[in-house]
Amino acid sequence: MNDTSVQVQTTPSQTERSRGGSPLVERKYLLTFILITSLFALWGFANDITNPMVAAFQTLMEISAAKASMVQFAFYGGYATMAVPAALFIRKYSYKVGVLIGLGLYAVGAFLFIPAAQFQQFTFFCVSLYILTFGLAFLETSANPFILSLGAKENSTRRLNLAQAFNPVGSLSGMAVASFIVLPNLISDRRDAAGQILFHGLSEAEKANIRVHDLAIIRDPYVAIGLVVLVMFVIIALTKMPILKGEGEQSKASQTLSRLWHNRIYRNGVLAQVLYVAAQIMCWTFIIQYADHLGIDKATAQRYNILAMSLSLTGRFVGTYIMKYINQRRLLAIFGVGATICTIGAICIEGMMGLYSLVCISLFMSIMFPSIYGIALENVSAEDTSLGAAFLVMAIVGGALMPPLQGLIIDQQEILGWPAVNVSFILPLISFILITVYGYQTYKKGTLPLTPPC
Repeated sequence: MNDTSVQVQTTPSQTERSRGGSPLVERKYLLTFILITSLFALWGFANDITNPMVAAFQTLMEISAAKASMVQFAFYGGYATMAVPAALFIRKYSYKVGVLIGLGLYAVGAFLFIPAAQFQQFTFFCVSLYILTFGLAFLETSANPFILSLGAKENSTRRLNLAQAFNPVGSLSGMAVASFIVLPNLISDRRDAAGQILFHGLSEAEKANIRVHDLAIIRDPYVAIGLVVLVMFVIIALTKMPILKGEGEQSKASQTLSRLWHNRIYRNGVLAQVLYVAAQIMCWTFIIQYADHLGIDKATAQRYNILAMSLSLTGRFVGTYIMKYINQRRLLAIFGVGATICTIGAICIEGMMGLYSLVCISLFMSIMFPSIYGIALENVSAEDTSLGAAFLVMAIVGGALMPPLQGLIIDQQEILGWPAVNVSFILPLISFILITVYGYQTYKKGTLPLTPPC
């Protein structure tokens, strides 16, 4: 694959330097860093064009919120299925090969939207997303530890936060496509003067014609991103990239698993990542249902999602800068407190102020994924990194497990006289409280030496 073998160096250069004196990204790794960082935007696009599809499928296929959220179960279930096989593959070969496999599977899943729209089967769409996320699992299992390895270890979490800052760029693009191209053109979401959806009162023949139109609208962005992914496949295949320490390592997986299990910060980090991804997906998926309860149509509601993602993007860059002066573990705990307070507002405040509180959660979620990821792997040896990264990517399964449960709560309409959609956000509230505890506990423990081999 045109790879060249090099050793990781930590000597200072004339490029950007961190507080520790080492460059954030060494000059010789700069092209690799740029190309791999661009992948973060690609999976961000897929994540956040898919979130509003839950509400779209709920109306178009006339199914419950719980069943519609199976879109998320399929999407994030793909991560759970493929993360560990991807890591084992990368251990044998290299990060670059893992990236190429990921891009290939991403494109296949995206192009499967063509027959899915033709057959008009909700299950077919879920299968397409499931395969697409096989590719995303390969990409994230490869790209995240690859970024961590491109420089000094003391800068690794900050470097990953910088790369992850481009994930919201892709997410914003996906949200913009959903908000300004997909959702406004869905005939099934047109409403009467009272805000009621007209689609449900139409004849079966009229509904069938609308489904043909609307499913084509949903299909096209996935086909377009599939073409972009193919272009990236060619560019990366033709680019020389370094082979770093830890790639191609053939130590026994059982020994690695034992070392990871006995690393408490890593073990708790996997749980924290499960909780974070669950909370993120719930906050971004059901913001449309929250707004719908206030009489706001899907296209307009999706603009609040764009605002939330804009806050997340801002928070990611600001948080990365603040990490020059505040320990990332302490900052994680501080942001966890902020997210907890905003979630309480989304639960307890009815009306637009509750919606604004829900939007503001994203500002505090901004640094959580890369920070938890970096903290968890901080004391993991290079030979264990690929498999350790796999379980952190596998933790994305939280996005598959929790949204259907929140959907079941929302379907109740009202709980003890309170809107069920408000009450449902108690699930992300619990997640943010536990993430705050993880940040605080790891900060109090400080940096520990590498876990010794068994």
